[in-house]
Amino acid sequence: MFTNTYTPHIGGVARSVAGLAEGLRELGHAVLVVGPKFAGASADETGVLRMPAIQQFAGSDFSVPVPVSRKLARELEAFEPDIVHSHHPFLLGDTALRIAAVRDLPVIFTYHTRYELYGHYVAQNSPALKRLVLSLALGYCELCDGVIAPSVSMARFLTEHDVDVPVTVIPTGVEAARFDHGDGKRFRAELGIASDAFVVGHVGRLAKEKNLEYLTEAVRLFLAAHAQAHFVVAGKGDMAEPMKSAFATAGLGRRTHLIGAVEGEQLADAYAAMDVFAFSSHSETQGLVLAEAMTAGIPVVALDAPGAREIVGDGSNGRLLPADAPPDCFTKALRWAVARSDAERQALKSAAKRTASLYSCAESVERTLSVYRALLEAHRRKKAIDDSGWQNARRALATEWDILKNAANAVGAAVAEIGYVTEG
Repeated sequence: MFTNTYTPHIGGVARSVAGLAEGLRELGHAVLVVGPKFAGASADETGVLRMPAIQQFAGSDFSVPVPVSRKLARELEAFEPDIVHSHHPFLLGDTALRIAAVRDLPVIFTYHTRYELYGHYVAQNSPALKRLVLSLALGYCELCDGVIAPSVSMARFLTEHDVDVPVTVIPTGVEAARFDHGDGKRFRAELGIASDAFVVGHVGRLAKEKNLEYLTEAVRLFLAAHAQAHFVVAGKGDMAEPMKSAFATAGLGRRTHLIGAVEGEQLADAYAAMDVFAFSSHSETQGLVLAEAMTAGIPVVALDAPGAREIVGDGSNGRLLPADAPPDCFTKALRWAVARSDAERQALKSAAKRTASLYSCAESVERTLSVYRALLEAHRRKKAIDDSGWQNARRALATEWDILKNAANAVGAAVAEIGYVTEG
């Protein structure tokens, strides 16, 4: 597996890759994860090869790996992989294509992220950059033997953008045992929140692309109207300080708890302390935290967007609002949640847990294995009889050409976008 984001970084992609690797190993499969060096990573990891990386790229909390081939080649020679699974279309993603070509292996790609929505990290949301990044990512799909989409919405997005390789929908799985027995009472007590107070919660990276200015305004309106309510936020990022400032300015700082990034039992306890989970992101491909919250029996209020629309049933396990709903409509949905009777809250809780049961880790791993097996069988059928060094070199050269051609096509699309914007 090749990934530009891995533990101890806290985020959906890192958790997804780590969970899949762990699930495969539990079934007896060997997995080598090739990822970036990251501050705080264990020095004695097994099954992980760390590549040199630029830390905190462009002021974000991401590491950007710098591919180095010699050490990687030695590791792969000893590991003898059967299949390559890429989790990003850039940097180590290109390395994944090269390794697959040289070793004549099938390569599968999971489209975890709407990359074109992250342009503010490098070029202030330039339309040309968005077009460039989107074209690169879509073109990368065509260089793989298959693509995994974490949601039906993302699969539809790919086919609507003319991705022709097979696309399989496999949501990232959630381990129920991690989130269904948290100690919410203890967690509330530590934060000084009364046991009968209504708690709105949020978990995730506190980054601009998560639409957190919107969420802050919606929750601010809710807290102002409900004097006993609290807001608990688990996560870190560059939006933490603006969120704190907004609530403090409104005189709501004492009922707002930004607790930083949490994992393990503390994260399970944080979910258990919530009465409703608030989520306003438009940039997700699945929204793993929604499944985690529902595993803990927490109903969700979210905007209609990829990922959220697959898991949130309006009125059954939460509220799903129109994508363009103003903040006060989101506030009304939170007020709807607080107004439910005990019986209605229990029904929401039960419905959330039933929904979460469809997103088990075991199911996700088995479905991914099925994709691996199908790709391996198809690859064996078409594999050339001549497996000489010349054939390997030819495949490697063809892959380099394909990577360059994809980059050239993406640059052309970006240039065309510049012309369109200029004329407009």
